[in-house]
Amino acid sequence: MKYYLCNKSDVVPGTKQRFEVAGTPVCVVNLDGEFFAVADTCSHAEASLSDGHLMGSEIQCPMHGAYFNVKTGEVLSPPAVNPIATYTVVVEGEDLFLDTDTL
Repeated sequence: MKYYLCNKSDVVPGTKQRFEVAGTPVCVVNLDGEFFAVADTCSHAEASLSDGHLMGSEIQCPMHGAYFNVKTGEVLSPPAVNPIATYTVVVEGEDLFLDTDTL
């Protein structure tokens, strides 16, 4: 099943946006026109990653500075040790959807 997020122009390249999908906070990132979605909650301190700094494919937790790869969810630096969930973004024309089967 798919959940409508927004028009793809709403998340411009190099930015991120937070969405709530079926009670799950999701951070959608636009990397040069390619869209990725990860859990919006840091696996270490439960801070909102959409409030963090985005540098290329890395997002930094605003609370304690852990970095995650937005393509894979992999932890790139402490203090986090657990990866974050990744979700599938579906692009249909100008619209972005989240594949809810990946929640």
